[in-house]
Amino acid sequence: MSDYDFRPGGSLKLKGGVAEGGIVKKKKKSKSKSKDKDDELEKERLKELEAVMREEERKTASPAGSSRASPSMVSSDRKTAAEKRFEEIQRKRLQEKVTRLAAKTHKDRVSEFNNKLEALSEHHDIPKVGPG
Repeated sequence: MSDYDFRPGGSLKLKGGVAEGGIVKKKKKSKSKSKDKDDELEKERLKELEAVMREEERKTASPAGSSRASPSMVSSDRKTAAEKRFEEIQRKRLQEKVTRLAAKTHKDRVSEFNNKLEALSEHHDIPKVGPG
């Protein structure tokens, strides 16, 4: 035989009050204390990070007395030669892209887009749905 009892006749237990014979749902405990601790720890970390950033800005301040150092100069000390070359190439490509886009007028962009759409096959057309 089996460990399970498959006899019919049992009724379903519905959620509700104890007086009705239903299942009583347990109340969830609040976790506000742990959230408060997490918030305090997060605030402390932010303060520490701000202090470190201020200290780095003081160390890398330019000799002319500028209070702000450029982000590329601050992080360039930690980068390898390959990373520096990669970023330089990215900057050049972005500059070329911007100059290409700036040279075109809106009319040129629209006509180029229409030409591109005309070159597509009918496979990409929107199918007609419904009568007419």
